[in-house]
Amino acid sequence: MTTAVAERPPNEEERLAAVRRYEVLDTPADGAFDRITALAARAFGVPVAIVSIVDSDRIWFKSRHGLPDVMEIDRAPGLCASAILGSGPWIVADAPNDPRALANPLVAGDFGLRFYAGVPLTTRDGFNLGTLCVLDTVPRAVTPEETQTLQDLAALVIDQLELRLETREVLRVEAQLRRDAERLADALQASLLPPTPPTVPGMDVASAFVAADQGLQIGGDFLDVFRLSGNDWALVLGDVCGKGARAAALTGLARWTIRAAAVHQFAPSAVLSDLNASLLADGDADDHFCTAVFGRLELDVCGAWVTLATSGHPQPVLVRGSGLVERRGVPSLPLGMFEDIDPVDDRVGLGPSDCLVFYTDGIIESRDEAGVLFGTSRLVEVLRNAIGCDAAEIVRRVIAAASDHAAAGLTDDAAVLVVRVPEEARGAGIDRVVDATGVDASELALPDYAHGGSAPTGANADEL
Repeated sequence: MTTAVAERPPNEEERLAAVRRYEVLDTPADGAFDRITALAARAFGVPVAIVSIVDSDRIWFKSRHGLPDVMEIDRAPGLCASAILGSGPWIVADAPNDPRALANPLVAGDFGLRFYAGVPLTTRDGFNLGTLCVLDTVPRAVTPEETQTLQDLAALVIDQLELRLETREVLRVEAQLRRDAERLADALQASLLPPTPPTVPGMDVASAFVAADQGLQIGGDFLDVFRLSGNDWALVLGDVCGKGARAAALTGLARWTIRAAAVHQFAPSAVLSDLNASLLADGDADDHFCTAVFGRLELDVCGAWVTLATSGHPQPVLVRGSGLVERRGVPSLPLGMFEDIDPVDDRVGLGPSDCLVFYTDGIIESRDEAGVLFGTSRLVEVLRNAIGCDAAEIVRRVIAAASDHAAAGLTDDAAVLVVRVPEEARGAGIDRVVDATGVDASELALPDYAHGGSAPTGANADEL
């Protein structure tokens, strides 16, 4: 017993690559192809019309009008496998009397095929993927007009395949462009934040940034902690107007202007005034402004001092280990809108277990389903309940509370920075500062600020 072997085109390897390129094999039924086979059957007055794809070892039916129970047949001795060998119609007028068709299972089997007319499905680059064919159980002749109709319908099949191929390619390109854009956006966003988690030796410091679901839009929140001298660290948190590339550019300008200004200006208010002047000189105040809080931290024998100034930014919250909670910093105008913003310096002393919490408006402006803001009062409640926790836990609780409050997720970027004096600082003395700064005790200049006093704004615990 011999097994039939279908003759193959000379470009079979390339043809099969084209079949794979169109990604049509084993795909679900498709109404567009089913309409074409129904139209072909009606035009010829035959019971069966098929869109076939000739694979390496089978003939798979993409659409099979009138033949619902057959999904595929062996490639040999399939008639469609013979039809793709040429460029024109392949006609079998009376199959039992045509030696080319005698071995075909549809001829020899129960179906009793007598008539077959097929035309190749030829791609734009010349490869025959399969056929559009019509079948009947009675012999018949084919007119030139009918042949032309079948060729026109085959061209429609190819048009559908080409359209799907082009659509998939467009989607692939769009997906790749989006992935590239997302990587770029992530890189730009990362450039606006410290490359490593911020630290201040001798202090417990933690921070977090949560990007709102803005797609590829780069957020404008920025955070920075850097050392200025032996016992002098800068703390920065800001929020620029808008999203996207322009906001990213403004954020970069703000961050690096602050770094430069902090080198030659000691007072935080002067640093913010320098940033304000840079923003005014750089662009239009209508969409070229930001808010910021800048602080300088100096270690002391039993804690630390933070001198800070704010411009249009939510006031930091001071949380004492004793339970006192108050906002600090003097509210002033946003940066980049007016020539005179008049920021004011506020000095805060931190003892063991005290912390200062900086945050952006994305925290307090998160809204629930009724549109109610998370607000400062809820933030204070979270902070009171976190007394005694380390900085990382305080940050986690603030982010979690604001996120849980937001019904549809955070709609604005949110950033939190917490600086806390660890309990171990109690009684550590000057050795703690020496170890943290690396400066010999004989050369170490400790702060000599007066103790006591409240925030110069009067924004004390009673107001919270």
